[in-house]
Amino acid sequence: MLSEPSYLAARMVAPTIAEHLRQHRLSAEELGFEHLAELPSVALVEAIIDATFWASLRKEEGRPPRITLALLPPGQAGQALVFGHRRRLTPQHLIKLAPAVEQPGIHLGVWYEAEELYVWGTATGLPPLCFVVEVVEPGVLVAKHRRADGFGKFVNVAVMRGDQIKVVDETNAGLADCPALLASLPSLPLPTATNAADNVLVELAAAMRAHGRGGLLLVVPPHTEQWQESIVQPLNYPVLPPYTGIARLLRQPALLRSATWQPALQQAIGTVGGFTAVDGATVITQQYEVLAFGAKVTRAAHSTPVEQMILTEPVVDSRMQTLHPAQNGGTRHLAAAQFVFDQRDAVAMVASQDGYFTVFAWSVALETVHAHRIDVLLM
Repeated sequence: MLSEPSYLAARMVAPTIAEHLRQHRLSAEELGFEHLAELPSVALVEAIIDATFWASLRKEEGRPPRITLALLPPGQAGQALVFGHRRRLTPQHLIKLAPAVEQPGIHLGVWYEAEELYVWGTATGLPPLCFVVEVVEPGVLVAKHRRADGFGKFVNVAVMRGDQIKVVDETNAGLADCPALLASLPSLPLPTATNAADNVLVELAAAMRAHGRGGLLLVVPPHTEQWQESIVQPLNYPVLPPYTGIARLLRQPALLRSATWQPALQQAIGTVGGFTAVDGATVITQQYEVLAFGAKVTRAAHSTPVEQMILTEPVVDSRMQTLHPAQNGGTRHLAAAQFVFDQRDAVAMVASQDGYFTVFAWSVALETVHAHRIDVLLM
């Protein structure tokens, strides 16, 4: 029998996560996706989160665990490593196994028998919609799942930080007045047949966040140089001709894409994300062509300093804030807000060294800069 969970947040969020997975599975089945992961019950979701949370607060040889648990049987796992003796899912067993599975992409496989959860080994490949719990840091967990199409960043469902729960708002409520933001960052939609092209900027955001140095990415309309009015001239590192690695892959018809298409797209995204680690801004078009990096943002000659912005987060029941851009972060945030204030058909994306990530765009209805914090999508 499953032990009685004692982490209250697990009990509170488990029904929401189970329902999210059910809805995504229904959508994926309607679109013809196959070999989907089994749906977990509310009790299983609660028990896995509970054991993982208490394990995250312990240490092995002075180090906290960095583990990821995936709910699936060995037969559904890619490159499975199966233990000779499975281990009951307990915080103590998770702590002991943690040093072996700290590398990205390695998951502890968890399954159940007679309502008892156990750890059976490790896996590097997961079926679509497989339920996953990741320890980000002590007391901080992310509940997520693999996308139905298998491409890129997993879909985050909820973030638990101690007794605080943030459930991701998939509808992006509150962004209807910000067409540039909605058009460029579709967030985490239900499975679609359009595949990876819908999530390129999400993947770029993850690549920017991954290098840990912070960065600024400016997304501008193609076939115009108006954006250069907000950049110190001359450009430090123009890219001539523009780098078209991402754009070229996205232009390939879906029927002609080989098995190497997704890895090639991930590599191209990683290349662009790497340039955002250089001091200054990386500039790309809305068609993902790289124009420059290391660019210094400045206020356009015809403009005035930006004095106000609104801040939102894709979290259920979150509230919009109105504040001065300087209250939102450091020089990158201020530069992004000023750039969008001057170039109202552009989008600016800022990764902070502390892990925060904000997307800036112009709100047509409110006539102000709209900053959208998307950390919960990228953890």
